[in-house]
Amino acid sequence: MKKQNLAINRILIIVLFTMGFNLNAQDFTGSWKGTLSVQGMEMPLIFNIEKTGGEYKSTMDSPSQGATNIPMDETTVDKNQITIGFKQAGIKYVGDMEGNTIKGTFYQAGMEFPLVLEKSEKTVPGNPELVTPESELTQLASYDSGKYKYTVEDYFARPKARTFKFSPNGTYMSYREKDENGKSHIYVKNVETGEVTRAIEEKEELIRGYGWANNNRLVYTMDKGGNENYHVYAVDTDGANQKDLTPYEGVKAEIIEMLKDDKDHMIISLNKNNPQIFEPYKINIKTGEIEQLYTNEDAANPIASYLFDKDGNLRGFAKVQDGVNINFYYATDGKNYELLKELNWKDAFAVVNFDYSTENPHDAYVVSNLNNDKAEIYLYDLKEDKIIKKIYFNDNYDVANIHISNKKRNYEPDYIIYQGEKSVIVPLSDYYKKLHSKFVKEFGDKQYSIADYTDDESKYLIFIQSDKLYGVYYSYDTAKDEFKLLYNLMPQLKEEDMAEMRPITFESRDGVTIHGYITLPKEAIKGKKVPLIVNPHGGPQGIRDSWGFNPEAQLFASRGYATLQVNFRISGGYGRKFLESGFKQIGRKAMDDVEDGVQYVINQGWADKDKIAIYGGSHGGYAVLRGLTKTPDLYACGVDYVGVANLFTFMKTIPPYWKPYLKIIKEIWYDEDVQEEKVIMEEVSPVYQIDKIKKPLFVVQGANDPRVNIDESDQIVSALRKKGFDVPYMVRYDEGHGFGKEENRIAMYKAMMGFYAKHLKKHEFKKPIKN
Repeated sequence: MKKQNLAINRILIIVLFTMGFNLNAQDFTGSWKGTLSVQGMEMPLIFNIEKTGGEYKSTMDSPSQGATNIPMDETTVDKNQITIGFKQAGIKYVGDMEGNTIKGTFYQAGMEFPLVLEKSEKTVPGNPELVTPESELTQLASYDSGKYKYTVEDYFARPKARTFKFSPNGTYMSYREKDENGKSHIYVKNVETGEVTRAIEEKEELIRGYGWANNNRLVYTMDKGGNENYHVYAVDTDGANQKDLTPYEGVKAEIIEMLKDDKDHMIISLNKNNPQIFEPYKINIKTGEIEQLYTNEDAANPIASYLFDKDGNLRGFAKVQDGVNINFYYATDGKNYELLKELNWKDAFAVVNFDYSTENPHDAYVVSNLNNDKAEIYLYDLKEDKIIKKIYFNDNYDVANIHISNKKRNYEPDYIIYQGEKSVIVPLSDYYKKLHSKFVKEFGDKQYSIADYTDDESKYLIFIQSDKLYGVYYSYDTAKDEFKLLYNLMPQLKEEDMAEMRPITFESRDGVTIHGYITLPKEAIKGKKVPLIVNPHGGPQGIRDSWGFNPEAQLFASRGYATLQVNFRISGGYGRKFLESGFKQIGRKAMDDVEDGVQYVINQGWADKDKIAIYGGSHGGYAVLRGLTKTPDLYACGVDYVGVANLFTFMKTIPPYWKPYLKIIKEIWYDEDVQEEKVIMEEVSPVYQIDKIKKPLFVVQGANDPRVNIDESDQIVSALRKKGFDVPYMVRYDEGHGFGKEENRIAMYKAMMGFYAKHLKKHEFKKPIKN
């Protein structure tokens, strides 16, 4: 019974994204809603059909799966009978229309289920009646009407070209280039001949990421409308032989290992057998032939991560035990996986790379906090379960990454990177010490990073950035010892006009040292108290803000606003004690730290205490709502971007692949099954504290957000509207957890700047309640 239910679930996930319509009768247009019942389990399905240019097109929604507007694929109609099929999965639906009803049967793998579709109104995620009309959002944006040197587009229109990469042998250079319609296609340029070919065309869906699989083939990822169910595609450098390598709809694909020494394969993970857990596969990037490498069968205690070596061998894995513990298994013989470490989920013991320079195949570079508050890097013998030597540590910051050279120099460790007040590079090898000296001499106090390099290390792509420089690519030829300016991403933004980002340190009310950053417009540096925008980061656990060019803070500074970013307790990078001190303190002491940062800025004479706004995304959006309820007199207004409003509903609407980690989420946030924590959840859930909000709020949400369901934003908007508050509410139905499309991002920031102008600059607009 259980296995059959699981099989039906798998079928439905495939069906949700792959069935299609192509109707030949006017009667089939509109929305059709039905419920598939399998052994007591009900799955609602909605098909939305329209006719354009004589052809029928349709999309599909599945409320229980959180899937909407999924493009359909194939359908035939014979008189009043419709047949919907997905040949690859052996799925078929046949139904006969009777008035406003289609009565039919759903077939799959020898099983048959009745499915009746009723004519209904098209639905979209959330409550569309709450969404502010575009005309009103345009009016809001118009309040940002000063004479400014730079527009919103100057900061948030994507660069004309970006994301440069070398092919492994250096024959080609690839990059994204934006066309007149704002689509960013992937181009390939022959370095010797200069010939340019468009390899990947960006259409309706965004290309979320891309890279070189080998010298002749690229891979890239896309999802649908921001739902984060990524597919992996491959294509030749000339655009030929394009293939969806993971054509499993409703399934999320992730690349684990690119296998540089195996040019035809890579290792990926998929949750196609069970939406809650991921399993590893070896996939041929030419044919799409796929081989499952290991089975992750226990959804209650799933494998959370896999450890592969450069040859694609599964060497170990980390398995969740009882929801909160992590057991690390390792195969000393390459076949039998034995328990090596019993860890709590808070412990860090992560293999970042094997040491291929030694004869012992079990030597590896490991990041761990088992022996220190700050994460360190060791050379470790996994077979003997012992430290060989400590590679690097820092007294004040976690060290999380080490870069290893390739086969040419026998995989020697080149450098360490960690985030302090700024990004810090620590050279290790003699080769890299010389290279580092050249880069520092050439670029001075600006931050550099290696964006890419060829396998023979003859060419490097160097990315340069600072707090005032968006980013510039340089190439470096080692044979000629020559740097060349390749591309300035945002030449319109002049460094001399940009604002300074300063690292700051202050003490919290309970004596904890807190770090952060303040971006100051020129007026503040000259001594004027300016409006302040407080910007708590997302996550919140393990995430931190860092020094560098921040388009948001620079846009705000161009309008005369300072920006405060606080790495409050629970932020990453400052050691285990600091991280864990924020557990069970979200919305409480973590917010205290933000408030103490505001007071620090006021004490420095930078900010006008009567003109302080709070803005953030994800957890930062939650912090906005919490700030407006916890300290309602501190802030003049707030902007909530995909933020959590209700901790109870948030935990019930998480993606299926988060559910195995729900106990960990509850250890970080709160557990409603513990009575005293349930009380805290009510106290820190903004939707339960609506009566305390008395300042203006602007809410922004992506309809397909799989992490923070649109219901979170709907709840807060609906509750405030009932109290008479005028709450502008921007929703985009082709976005998920944050806006990825250029036109949506620009519209959001324009409305946001108008909102700030209305409530931070013009006192006559301060009243949030409509007459």
